[in-house]
Amino acid sequence: MQKEKIQKYIPVNSKAEFLKNSVQFEVESLEILKIVSNLKHEHNLSLKLVTATDEQKELGCFRIWYIFGVPDEDAFVIPYITVKDANEFPSITSICGEAMGYEMKIRTFFGLKPIGHPDFRQTILHENWPENIHPLRNDFKWDKRPELAHGTYKFQKVNGEGIYEIPVGPIHAGIIEPGHFRFSVAGERIMLLEPRLGFVHKGSEKLFEILPIDQKIKLSEKISGDSSFSHSLAFCEALEQLSDTIVSSRAKYLRVIFAELERLANHFGDIGAIMIDTGFNFGGSNGSRLREIIMQINERLTGSRFLRGVNKIGGVSKDLNNEEKSLLSSDLDRILKDFGEVINVAENSVSLLNRLKGTGVIAKEVAQLNGVMGVAGRATGIVSDARIDYKYAAYGEITPFDIAVENDGDVFARFNVRIKEVRTSHKIIKNALKNLPEGSIRSDEMNSEFKANSLAISIVEGWRGEIVYFVTTDSHGNISRVVPRDPSQMNWSVLKDAGFDNVVPDFPLINKSFNLSYSGNDL
Repeated sequence: MQKEKIQKYIPVNSKAEFLKNSVQFEVESLEILKIVSNLKHEHNLSLKLVTATDEQKELGCFRIWYIFGVPDEDAFVIPYITVKDANEFPSITSICGEAMGYEMKIRTFFGLKPIGHPDFRQTILHENWPENIHPLRNDFKWDKRPELAHGTYKFQKVNGEGIYEIPVGPIHAGIIEPGHFRFSVAGERIMLLEPRLGFVHKGSEKLFEILPIDQKIKLSEKISGDSSFSHSLAFCEALEQLSDTIVSSRAKYLRVIFAELERLANHFGDIGAIMIDTGFNFGGSNGSRLREIIMQINERLTGSRFLRGVNKIGGVSKDLNNEEKSLLSSDLDRILKDFGEVINVAENSVSLLNRLKGTGVIAKEVAQLNGVMGVAGRATGIVSDARIDYKYAAYGEITPFDIAVENDGDVFARFNVRIKEVRTSHKIIKNALKNLPEGSIRSDEMNSEFKANSLAISIVEGWRGEIVYFVTTDSHGNISRVVPRDPSQMNWSVLKDAGFDNVVPDFPLINKSFNLSYSGNDL
């Protein structure tokens, strides 16, 4: 990070602190809307996260952090405000729509009120949780069960003749996580769709405060189980920043290989699942088959189908010998040829294409307003990919590749983005295998201590989209706050837009084309 190039984002006379890949500076609460507007609208920076920390014990206050990414510089700009006596702060949702969910979460979990926010309903924690108990405050007794509350959740309503509601879930017919969907429909046309999540909330952010470091890494793998490698990679990279740990070149390349294997497995699964939801069983069964082949490769290489236990602070725990490299390379060529034959058949199915095209459309403007990312964002024409924008691991050394983009924002566009990304992942892994450096797989220069009163931001392009980790330490160098942000947290917000004016029977297909994580949202 070059300080001179970052300086233009910092207000004059601000006392800025430069860290490894970020700069932080305090601003007055009344100035935060102006600062955010300047960063977002004048400098075109994207908001990656808004979160809070409880610093009452050491500083007698809370802090609200606003993390903006600077892709050209692989850096982050972080203004923050201090909240003391009033327990309230200015909402930025009116000028930055993607902040809406972040601010609702801060209100629920910290009890800090975002003044000017359009929705004061409790999020994630359900109506049986007392509204005056906020579990991310430091004084919350994590090992004591609160008294049962008896609140009510008010779903949005559509008035009019012939409008009726269809409640779906939270328990579903398939083997999936629980989530409730409330449809307001006229005939079969969806007039309003409101997802209600939080049924698998598991207290992950609180657990990060109390677990030992090795268990923290294991916990990161469970934030969203199908993204175990990408989440643990993001967490380990943040810890490596805080400890000034240098990761070997070989470990960086291996991280790329394993990350792309995770992407391949999930894209194959989703491509097949989208087809099977249209009744195109040939495509569905072959998608599942190809996913299973990758999962078996993962197990062969690492002992884990989900690549768990591979990421460590300072590198990875699994290496590839020459025989494994050669076998993986030939396996991938065979799989890609197999995949191409499946897609050729799919592209000639008129009934399949009729179901995918024009279904579940999201406009680019809606996606940008809500901070949609990953496959769903790129399917609307948003050109963004953390592998290129932030060049973590060895992505900066891999032969350049094009970002997979479509423009129509429908199920077919999301389907095609995945197909393109499968082919890109094949190229990336082949390149990484060919150029895999010699050396150790885990740094010999690991530091077991973390910098005191510091923070780190890391970003990884998971198969759904950007995974962000915000990690802070206290005055003793202990990890005091870990905030994982799965892309699902942002993309759930536009499912209602994708469903609007579609027929109810198309909702399973629309939902599958996003394939969002309940667990990744319900931290």
